[in-house]
Amino acid sequence: MNVDAVIFDLFGTLLDIASLRSVAVTILGEERAAQLIPCWRDKQIAYSFAATLMDRYVDFDTLTSLALDYALASVGASLESDARRMLADGWLSLRPHPDATLALEGLRSRGMRTAVLTNGTLATAKRALANSGLDALLGDIWSVEEVRRFKPSPQVYGFAAGRLSAPAGRIAFVSSNGWDATGAAAFGFRVIWCNRSGAPRETLPPQPAHVVTSLEALPQILGAP
Repeated sequence: MNVDAVIFDLFGTLLDIASLRSVAVTILGEERAAQLIPCWRDKQIAYSFAATLMDRYVDFDTLTSLALDYALASVGASLESDARRMLADGWLSLRPHPDATLALEGLRSRGMRTAVLTNGTLATAKRALANSGLDALLGDIWSVEEVRRFKPSPQVYGFAAGRLSAPAGRIAFVSSNGWDATGAAAFGFRVIWCNRSGAPRETLPPQPAHVVTSLEALPQILGAP
């Protein structure tokens, strides 16, 4: 794939959301933690879609907090403020996916320009990347805060393309979220969907240029600039 740069989604793609479960288990126990995490993530994304469609931007940290309240209610949990804060702060210490580290090291050794484009706030993204150790392997970090809309709005992808000063067709975009991959492909990016879970392909077109089960395949697909 002949591109000038590669943009990564952050949460779920480079950082493992499932690692939230370890702190959730200590607070809620195994059963409720297993129910909470997917509910929390699904509601977080649903609220980001709704905020963009309603044209009422609220930053991702706030949406994450609101989604947590919903998820806690859904599993019948009521927490003291300290325990709730521990859960919310889990997003700052997500573990990196092992394949993310290997892929970024490979791209860095080839001199490929890299960036992160996240729905998260810039402050949270920077702290999470620093805590994960991935910050040293990446170039730019961009947040949708700049345009006050969430992915998959084309304005978000356009903002990133503008920062790279490159046409969409010369930019690779990597995400583990099917809806994000579809949105980026519709914008015109060369999309690589990292389907670690073996989920069915999205049926809403357009399709990604490549589907991989691990980010370790990226250096070979992208090659050297």
